[in-house]
Amino acid sequence: MKFTAQQIAGILEGDVVGNPDIEVSTLSKIEEGSEGSLTFLANPKYTSHIYSTKASVTIVNKSFEPENTINTTLIKVDDAYIAFSKILEYYNSVKLNKVGIEQPSYISESTKQGDNIYIGAFSYIGNNVSLGNNVKIFPSAYIGDNVSIDDNTIIFAGAKIYSETVIGKNSVVNSGCIIGADGFGFAPNEEGGYNKIPQIGNVIIEDFVDIGAGTTIDRATMGSTIIRAGVKLDNHIQIAHNVEIGKNTVIAAQTGVAGSTKIGENCQIGGQVGIVGHITIGNNVKIQAQSGIGRHVKDNEVLQGSPALALTDYNKSYVHFKNLPKIVKTINDLDKK
Repeated sequence: MKFTAQQIAGILEGDVVGNPDIEVSTLSKIEEGSEGSLTFLANPKYTSHIYSTKASVTIVNKSFEPENTINTTLIKVDDAYIAFSKILEYYNSVKLNKVGIEQPSYISESTKQGDNIYIGAFSYIGNNVSLGNNVKIFPSAYIGDNVSIDDNTIIFAGAKIYSETVIGKNSVVNSGCIIGADGFGFAPNEEGGYNKIPQIGNVIIEDFVDIGAGTTIDRATMGSTIIRAGVKLDNHIQIAHNVEIGKNTVIAAQTGVAGSTKIGENCQIGGQVGIVGHITIGNNVKIQAQSGIGRHVKDNEVLQGSPALALTDYNKSYVHFKNLPKIVKTINDLDKK
């Protein structure tokens, strides 16, 4: 699909400097630009590349004035980075704008379908499923009985959505996700084995939630595992039964959250963080990568380490830890004296 510089400027409310009729059909980094591609310049560190880039069109800030000859057509906007992000979003929406039902696929007769939906080949849609307007379900996805998926949500190829799950508007579930599998509930018995505790709850995912590839969110034992609006989960995260994650919290890859833990709003949690069950983490908490959280956490705390300490305490302690061999030698020398 091709767009002219003038068409792109219209989308971005920008001004064209150069050839308004030049066409682009792909996106590129400025240092890797090729003929027919669109790129952007926002970071001053990359300014030198604008004089050598082969990209046909480059989005720049209105304040940019070339000091040497350039061959690329410019589109001047208030903020080049935000403008390019807008183009990426537009490009993605065009690329994913599929409509219709591919065959073979199974769709229960009791399914309620909104307008302009897409269901890819080899997908399975169970009984009493509700699909809102513009929902897109890519090939080989599984949607269990009594699932509700609201408007404009995308379920990518191979995702598995178990029964009773509720997913809100404008959310994204990436490939390989498993939403609503049984929580890890077992009780030891007299024979030394374990009896399975039935998991009869569900998962609720609110609006504008993004869930990365391979992430798993377990159904509640009773009640609901809840992912609040605006949450962003990276790839390969484990969210256990009855966990609740507050609005606009972001969690990086390979983090695990054990059962019944409550995480507040606007938290930032790094990769490979381990969080024990049955604790509460407050709002606006920041947890550094590979930290281990084994206690309740108050609002606005910044933590690092395993077990996690306040970040300032961790940094002070780490200075001494690096010097520990010297400190031990000094103590031993003093003992000898």
